Amino acid sequence: MSKECLECGEKIIGRTDKKFCSDACRNSYNNTINKDSKNLIRNTNNRLRKNYRILEILNPEQKTKVSRGKLIEKGFDFNYFTSIYTTKVGTVYYFVYDQGYLPIEGDYYALVKRES
Repeated sequence: MSKECLECGEKIIGRTDKKFCSDACRNSYNNTINKDSKNLIRNTNNRLRKNYRILEILNPEQKTKVSRGKLIEKGFDFNYFTSIYTTKVGTVYYFVYDQGYLPIEGDYYALVKRES
């Protein structure tokens, strides 16, 4: 009984539990299977990376105040962040890794950097 490669259909030689004739076929098959989820993950990571860079550029002193308009002008997307931190008094900080922002009075945000 001979088995065929799941990707290209060629005859498989070797172990009985082998599914692919080569590493290239295995990689191609798995890339095709995971394509949709990888696009979502790639797009999300790109968005987070962009938000992080914006916060890092606008917050060189580790603590500053910036307008919402300035963040939006730079391309910041408020829908993408990695964590939320709520203080004991109920203040809510949004973080993109170690760079955070806190909505304050008016249309301003306090930018902070979490200490490692």
